[in-house]
Amino acid sequence: MTWTAAVAGATGYAGGEALRLLAAHPSIEVGAVTGSSSVGSLLGTHHPHLLSLAGRVVEPTDVEHLRGHDVVLLALPHGASGAVTAAIEADVAAGTWGGPDPVILDCGADHRLTDPAAWAAFYGTEHAGAWTYGMPELLHAGETAAAAQRAELAATHRVAVPGCNVTAVTLAAQPGVAAGLIDPSSVTAVLAVGYSGAGKSLKPHLTAAEALGSAQPYGVGGTHRHIPEIIQNLEVAGAAAGSVHLSFTPVLVPMSRGVLATVTAPVTDAVASAADPQAALREAWEAAYGAPGSGEGVVSILPEGVWPTTGAVAGSGLATVQVAYDAAAGVATMLCAIDNLGKGTASAAVQSLNLALGLPETTGVVTEGVAP
Repeated sequence: MTWTAAVAGATGYAGGEALRLLAAHPSIEVGAVTGSSSVGSLLGTHHPHLLSLAGRVVEPTDVEHLRGHDVVLLALPHGASGAVTAAIEADVAAGTWGGPDPVILDCGADHRLTDPAAWAAFYGTEHAGAWTYGMPELLHAGETAAAAQRAELAATHRVAVPGCNVTAVTLAAQPGVAAGLIDPSSVTAVLAVGYSGAGKSLKPHLTAAEALGSAQPYGVGGTHRHIPEIIQNLEVAGAAAGSVHLSFTPVLVPMSRGVLATVTAPVTDAVASAADPQAALREAWEAAYGAPGSGEGVVSILPEGVWPTTGAVAGSGLATVQVAYDAAAGVATMLCAIDNLGKGTASAAVQSLNLALGLPETTGVVTEGVAP
């Protein structure tokens, strides 16, 4: 069976990556590609690497042009998806959509947060409502391997795709939270982030003159919008409500793609008193993701002593993780590397779409890296 998919925000980095995956997906036919200021231009002028779609004309992002598709993927700025999804749902309810209720995947933040107060505090607009969270690997309290989130995704037509930084921090730390091995009241995350995570907007600090040869922190001092989403995930994984205190500092570094998250947190007595604290930590991460080379579809814990790097996952939907016990500091050091446009956005969307359509989860997802 083949499903048609429209991509809104098609000319941005996330939209382009989604189109790259969907164009190669054996069960998806790419339909409308839509935008805003780019309406009327050829897609190939924005994404010359997408040769099979280069001649498509960018159409307006409205119900008229999205109507009738089986799948709608929204790669829109934060705050823009809510109005579009409300219009689609009204069209479906009115019986004028021209097809069954579509699977809608929102790559923006509009439907990620379950707490309207958290949305208001960090985004300052009206909350659009929470959708099923698009991280199949998200552990729920009491789980050692993800099952509940996959079941939720298999039963939904509305998916909120996670933030890229959120994905890296969550995948790095959640096994320790779920197993009660780290103290969530003192979590520190420092991330190296590629420039494509900042989007295509022309801003002085994103130009080559400012970026090359320089590392730039942003969202410092508890202001980054991904903070409540990370806290939400760690609470789903088993942290008590209100117990997660997170210091989160992302840093732009001179690479086009990638996120490398280094997360530290104090270990609990279950680790500190273990005969082999390192083994106790590693056992939990392997329970969550499988031993190296097996288990979890796109998330892999690396062999002992091998550290995640962004280059090894660039262009893919993979996430590599590692955990180490720092005995002198009494903390677990947890690392995760992803491609911010891959597992950080488009690949997560395709994984979730596959589950919603009843397809194997990694269909159309790039599951091998490139080296060097």
